[in-house]
Amino acid sequence: MKVLHVIPYFTPKLGGDVNVCYNLSKQLVERGHEVTIITTDFEFDREYAKTLEEVGVKVIPFHCIANIKLFLISPSMNKWLKSNIEDFDVIHMHNFRSYQNIIAYHYAKKGGIPYVLQPHASTPRVITKKGLKWIYDIAFGYRILKNASQIIAVSKEEAGYDRQMGADGRKVSIIYNGMNIQSFTNLPRAGAFKEKYKISGKMVLYLGRIHKSKGIDFAIKSFAKLSKESNDITFVIAGPDDGYKAGLDKLIKELNLGSRVKFVGTLSEEDKLSAYLDSDLFIHTVKYMGGVGIAPLEAILCGTPVIVTDECGEVIKKASCGYLVKYGDIDDLKEKMKYVLENPENAKELVERGKRYIMENLTWDKVVERVIEVYLEAMGSYENLRYR
Repeated sequence: MKVLHVIPYFTPKLGGDVNVCYNLSKQLVERGHEVTIITTDFEFDREYAKTLEEVGVKVIPFHCIANIKLFLISPSMNKWLKSNIEDFDVIHMHNFRSYQNIIAYHYAKKGGIPYVLQPHASTPRVITKKGLKWIYDIAFGYRILKNASQIIAVSKEEAGYDRQMGADGRKVSIIYNGMNIQSFTNLPRAGAFKEKYKISGKMVLYLGRIHKSKGIDFAIKSFAKLSKESNDITFVIAGPDDGYKAGLDKLIKELNLGSRVKFVGTLSEEDKLSAYLDSDLFIHTVKYMGGVGIAPLEAILCGTPVIVTDECGEVIKKASCGYLVKYGDIDDLKEKMKYVLENPENAKELVERGKRYIMENLTWDKVVERVIEVYLEAMGSYENLRYR
């Protein structure tokens, strides 16, 4: 089977959609399929792409001539698609509102090639750029969604949004993102992160983009209440600033938290694992997700208990492996943080349950089998495969 992945950018810095594209491509090639990824040169990570090319995946970046709030214009991709689209059995489009999806949709329809759309929880018009999203949907989005051969949603919530946007519910499959279990087999030395960043006492961790949709302000307000009852806890915030850190700095100053909240920036993979390992509690308090947060699951694999908001807690709830709070309920989050920190033994059972669920359901080899089934449904049947 020849598979074409279409994604607007290709750098792990820009999130889960790139991680999914990377790992699916690698798994598919290992199973004997041919995979090509087309993307743009916007922040293109050549070394990251090279690790895929070494196992047989073709990665082709096209020049981005304009970046309109991450809507990346790459006209040179048009000519390539026009000449090569019919070489593929199925197209896998990542994300939803992109220039690349517009032209891929055009040539897929023209060439009669089935395409699978995976929005990565980006269909709802929430948080930012609502007007631009609405314009895109009127011009292109509704048609791309409606005419997709199959759609992959990362959660029940996202599947519901997709149906509300006009997707045929019979074409929507819910497939949770996979995890690289091997990364958690040899963990760093316990205590290394706290030593490096001079943290004493207990540690609460948030790891992810510093963006207003992530609910970090909500977490800080809850932590401020908790810190009045205990003075040996540090709240560590790790991840790249997405334009929201200045507002959080102001909030921290207003709440007189001082050095009890520590920003450590973007972490290397080793430091990320070390941060999970040294944390007494991981919190993920997103305002809107529409998907399933991977970071809490990574924390669980490092043996750390988690508290998440309902918006990203579908797997946590399904596996009964963590604590859930309603977004904005400052007192409930404060009480749950206090309980977990004071009763670590009670949280261990949840962590072990989470580890078992991940190992049984969320490894990439299991996820890719589900995705292949979706490809085959998009293509009609095994008999319609065009072997080359």
